[in-house]
Amino acid sequence: MSALPGRVVLLGHPVSHSLSPTFQNAALRRASLPLTYEAMDIAPDELAFAASLLRANNAAGNVTVPHKESFAALCDTLSPIAARVGAVNTFWVDDGALVGDNTDVGGFEQAIAQSFGAEREWPTMALIGAGGAAAAVVAAAERWTGSRVAVWSRNRARAERLAERFPHAQCAESLEHALADAALVVHATPLGLRAADALPVPVQSLPVRACVFDLVYVRGETAWVHAARAAGHQAADGLGMLIAQGALSFERWFGQVPDREAMWAAVRE
Repeated sequence: MSALPGRVVLLGHPVSHSLSPTFQNAALRRASLPLTYEAMDIAPDELAFAASLLRANNAAGNVTVPHKESFAALCDTLSPIAARVGAVNTFWVDDGALVGDNTDVGGFEQAIAQSFGAEREWPTMALIGAGGAAAAVVAAAERWTGSRVAVWSRNRARAERLAERFPHAQCAESLEHALADAALVVHATPLGLRAADALPVPVQSLPVRACVFDLVYVRGETAWVHAARAAGHQAADGLGMLIAQGALSFERWFGQVPDREAMWAAVRE
């Protein structure tokens, strides 16, 4: 962007649980930028109006569940990676045009490397979910040589549509089929945000040597991450990905690298 945005926001429904304002505002303060990152709870039927308002405000920001795919359709321009994913998690206004981008892809790659080792290879992945976040995971795996992704969702039609877009992905016939021989099991649905939620995958169903990555994050990590780790699996939640994609978004908006240590410190505090 050539100038500071008029405002910086997070669009989602709900957004009260999000840590994005915490670490983005820490990064803004550290960079001495005169802006405040705001969370906006926008219902699906209000999204189009919100997009037009943000365009008029020369705004920038992030998009989270359940709006990532719907917001992409409202953008005037999409980056190549956002077009490939079919979902937007980062946006800004450029000369009056609403531009959509996707930093979830890079954020996922960085979080996986940080959690399990940068040199590790993932020949097989089981992906639970088929929404915008799941599409970013499949797009990231497309960059991994020889990697295959088995997609499973309760909404089979949605899983089929996602798998059809990527030659290295297939729609699994069942959860058991998706998990078979998986080196990495990734959960990409909102399940787990509430303490009462069931585990997205029974721990006893995980392949013995599989690593577990939960895109969901809650204070103290998700129940699924705790259970997987207790069963002997390497496991991580989505906090690292959240901060990584947020840092990449910050770079898009302001043309400078944010202080990630300040971002992490704000979350820990």
